[in-house]
Amino acid sequence: MTVIKVTDGQDVINKLSNYIEKISNNAIDLRGKFYIGLSGGSLVKFLSEGLPKVKTDWSKWVLAFCDERVVPEDSQDSSFGTYKRQLIPKTALKESQFITIKQGVSAIDAARDYYNKLTDAFGDTDFQFDLLLLGMGPDGHTCSLFPDHPLINESELKVAPITDSPKPPPERITLTFPIINNARNCIFAVSGAEKAEMVKRILKDKEPLPAALVNPKGALFWIVDEDASKLL
Repeated sequence: MTVIKVTDGQDVINKLSNYIEKISNNAIDLRGKFYIGLSGGSLVKFLSEGLPKVKTDWSKWVLAFCDERVVPEDSQDSSFGTYKRQLIPKTALKESQFITIKQGVSAIDAARDYYNKLTDAFGDTDFQFDLLLLGMGPDGHTCSLFPDHPLINESELKVAPITDSPKPPPERITLTFPIINNARNCIFAVSGAEKAEMVKRILKDKEPLPAALVNPKGALFWIVDEDASKLL
């Protein structure tokens, strides 16, 4: 794990964008495609501002979601819907490059369909992402893996449904730790004083919260600004 301390939120965006450019181009050079998993929350703002400056072959990108809420795409709760409105118009990315959840079905059916879509996209069931961009919630959750929830220990399902999320909306799908920790790179990008206590609990105190259980085969980076890292 590498902790990178920067000055402020703008520096977080710049550093994150630099890593994405490097990792994407490396993946495209070596394997012809770049597989990236996105999260929602503040990451949407970071990417909407930072990605338009990245120099890459956008046509080689395959974009999935680390988790997604089982809601219509035009809902404010839809991660894909938010990226569709805020990111796609600023880049050369096309909607068809995003792996999205099936509409109008249950979380169980959406998770099964998403697993099949990932299988098609990767050409196998190994699902080794080049980069997962992960979020950290105020309770230490990442993806839709919440503290004390049974899905933390899921070892069979690679894409799991969740119908009792403690954070609304309750129905979601999520990647599980067998996939998260199979990634070539994982990045947390964290900004703001309100994140400082949880950053300390995860990075300094090593509490076994979901975000602390991210331990990929490849590299793990935490990009934190001064406010978020002030208790380290």
